[in-house]
Amino acid sequence: MMAKTALITGASTGIGYALSKCFAADHHNLILVARQEQRLRQVAEEFHRQHGVTAKVIAADLAHPETPQKIADDIRQASLQVDYLVNNAGFGLGGAFAETALTAELEMMQVNMAALVHLTKLFLPEMLSRKSGRILNVASTAAFQPGPLMAVYYATKSFVLSFSEAIANELKGTGVTVTALCPGPTESEFQKRAHIENTRLVKSKLMGFMTSEEVAKIGYQGLMQGKRLVIPGLMNKLGVHSTRLSPRSVTTQIARLLQESR
Repeated sequence: MMAKTALITGASTGIGYALSKCFAADHHNLILVARQEQRLRQVAEEFHRQHGVTAKVIAADLAHPETPQKIADDIRQASLQVDYLVNNAGFGLGGAFAETALTAELEMMQVNMAALVHLTKLFLPEMLSRKSGRILNVASTAAFQPGPLMAVYYATKSFVLSFSEAIANELKGTGVTVTALCPGPTESEFQKRAHIENTRLVKSKLMGFMTSEEVAKIGYQGLMQGKRLVIPGLMNKLGVHSTRLSPRSVTTQIARLLQESR
């Protein structure tokens, strides 16, 4: 069987790196995108050495609106075909909305939402023409309720989930699938970058943090099975189910309590 190629954003660390490892282990070639070129090259060499796959490195910052088109142009110039699109890149920011940095939140919206939509728009038509392709959009259990003290982040993940489920419905029967991966708290660099290391959620480990590898393995399996929604871990599934049954005001207050500093 001819090797297929996966484009993965945010591939240098955390869930993105772990997802890249899943694709490499199944002998898929890779296009790795992240801001840290040196780290990406280390990852590419690691996967080539361990699994014999090729890995193209694209150092790029998705906070810039023009970046998705530049990525697509680079891929086409290299005569590569994207069979799997993994929109994993994203970050959060903790704090009261009136006090957080607008620049950081606008960049967050660009990375978490706009770049994800842009890349999907760029590569979906080719998948449809081949009647084959899979898209994995990394959302979060944060997508299922408002998130005081991380208001913009929670809202971006709600967008990702809604967008993913909608186009998954549109693409039924085309040979192209869309999967929304909604992990809960995960051991990664996310908490440090978001400045939420001292929140009740992180300090207490109340929700039972999963490893990036555990999340990636479950997400990868769900993608390959063509599932529309994947929520890794029993605790996370129960948490999402409870938000659907509880009044919105209650789930919002619970989210706030978890995001407050201890």
